[in-house]
Amino acid sequence: MDAIFKALADPTRRQLLDRLRQMDGQTLSDLEATSELSRFGIMKHLGILEDAGLITTKKVGRFKHHYLNALPLQEAIDRWIDPFITKPAARAVLDLKLELERTAQMTEKPDFVMSTYIDATHDALWDALTKGDLIAKYHFICSQVEGDYVAGGTVEYKFPDGSAMLSNRIIRVDPKSLIEMSFQPHWDETATESRCVYLVEASGSQMRLTVEHYNLGPGSDGIADGWVRFLSGLKTYLETGNTIRFSMPEDAQ
Repeated sequence: MDAIFKALADPTRRQLLDRLRQMDGQTLSDLEATSELSRFGIMKHLGILEDAGLITTKKVGRFKHHYLNALPLQEAIDRWIDPFITKPAARAVLDLKLELERTAQMTEKPDFVMSTYIDATHDALWDALTKGDLIAKYHFICSQVEGDYVAGGTVEYKFPDGSAMLSNRIIRVDPKSLIEMSFQPHWDETATESRCVYLVEASGSQMRLTVEHYNLGPGSDGIADGWVRFLSGLKTYLETGNTIRFSMPEDAQ
């Protein structure tokens, strides 16, 4: 937590975050082109932001892309601000994006990536991501999840009234490390199919979970915020046992 506030205390670093919020996934050269700072100066500030977890990176070919990471900011809100304001109001300002550097068999750049650390066992995290009865406990809106996370399978998420919310067609599964799937929303007739990936890895005594989302098109407004709510519910469930739904604002449902 100290690293977060130290990183945010510098106006230059806040400006870099603002620029990534305006256009996520920029390279060092992109950021340098519109800055008065030297390349070395920008690299130093980006390093501090990355160490604080406020940005994450992904290397595609020769280029390293930088993304915002909303989850550390969300944790700060949960700790101090949530007792005084409603969760949907707090999270409405956190439609941020981010990315993670990882070797992967993908050549395209994600539209956004979210990463969080969870104090849970590897098995517990994997079960919470793949078992429908567990997902339904912490998902921010779905009360029923049907299907199996196996290659070639389909998983259906349903609203409380039983209507379809989302379909995942499972493309690839590497047990306990990766799930790649299609992402087809049903809440908006204009929404197009995209693709998302779960990356699961141990980090010391904790687990690191990253979500990468690709090929977002029409009808994708609010998806980044939905992922923040999904990951917040998952983290709370695994670390505390509480099944809190970080619901969307009523006017957005």
